[in-house]
Amino acid sequence: MLSLLAAILVFGLIILFHEFGHFLLAKRGGICVVEFSLGMGPRLFSMVKGGTRYSLKLFPFGGSCMMLGEDEDLSDDDRDERAGKNIAGKAAYGEDEFKDTKAASHKEAEQTRSYAGVELAPGATGVTFNETSVWTRFLVIAAGPVFNFILAFVCAFFVISYVGYDPAEVYSVVEGYPAAEAGIEPGDVITQINGKNIKIYRDVLAYTSFHQGETLNLEYRRGNELHQAVIEPVYSAENGSYMMGISGGGYKKPESVFVTAKYSAYELRYWINLTFKSLGMIVKRQVKTDDIAGPVRIVSMIDSTVRESSEYGLMVVLVNLANMCVLLSANLGIMNLLPIPALDGGRLVFIILEALRGRPIDREKEGMIHMAGMAVLMVLMVFILFNDIRNML
Repeated sequence: MLSLLAAILVFGLIILFHEFGHFLLAKRGGICVVEFSLGMGPRLFSMVKGGTRYSLKLFPFGGSCMMLGEDEDLSDDDRDERAGKNIAGKAAYGEDEFKDTKAASHKEAEQTRSYAGVELAPGATGVTFNETSVWTRFLVIAAGPVFNFILAFVCAFFVISYVGYDPAEVYSVVEGYPAAEAGIEPGDVITQINGKNIKIYRDVLAYTSFHQGETLNLEYRRGNELHQAVIEPVYSAENGSYMMGISGGGYKKPESVFVTAKYSAYELRYWINLTFKSLGMIVKRQVKTDDIAGPVRIVSMIDSTVRESSEYGLMVVLVNLANMCVLLSANLGIMNLLPIPALDGGRLVFIILEALRGRPIDREKEGMIHMAGMAVLMVLMVFILFNDIRNML
């Protein structure tokens, strides 16, 4: 039961932040937000505030920020005609006009309970999504993934404050291995590998893992001096990989809030890079389907995390869950930015095309493309779900 609640907490927090990003920018852009909900299915609880309905729904996975007219096709004439009707608000008027029409528009909003077939909350104000500028719509859509990155940063800050960070410092060097022969010593701090900046020791592990057998041009700092070394990793049959012959220096407590924030940014950067690398491997078919984890296996991982850490106390459980939240939230942010129809990235592509063309893509055609993308994603999700269940049996 505790593990299930932990899974709901992690997924709920990630989805809540994502949708809150859309919500916040939509409100600031003067868009009428019909409903902000957490969960899917029938409503368990709802309340109306500021013209928006806030709902908690039966199934605890998923959520939405429903904006008025998000999928509606408006011609230029329609935009002008509707600017002062139905959902009149400050964004639809000039400042002086708004003062004159405010009372009338609020009265109309109270009387209006639907717009283009959409049920509205009492006091709903604002314009439809497609009536706003290209820039406003771009910011509203992009805000979801951006807020996922913000959540990942906040969770990383919490984890590092409690556990510490892993600097790219060499702790020990194995005699007879290439690193020792190249003159690497304990205490050296690796700053670059083949021109790629290294910030934490896991950057070293990730790079060598994804570039097995390659020559490594290292830049490292010893004291205040920078040094160079060329290392040819050797294959270790015992470990089944190529090795330099070094180990990391473990975790250090941050000396200040600034250091905590800096390494929280490095942590976010690490997971974003790892997500891109993993996606590249999937595209190149370098990953077996059995190695791709879906929601069922993620819940299983959360369950294992809670069970293994619960004996050490609540704080350890929270730190481990926050660490998983860093991974999952950064991953969701990247996935949603992919230029795939139905995802935020796909919608951003259409908005950018509209900006370049000077006019919108036909909304009906755009809607059909997004529907097709959603169908493909649903098929993919069913496959991953089936794969998860099969691997757990």
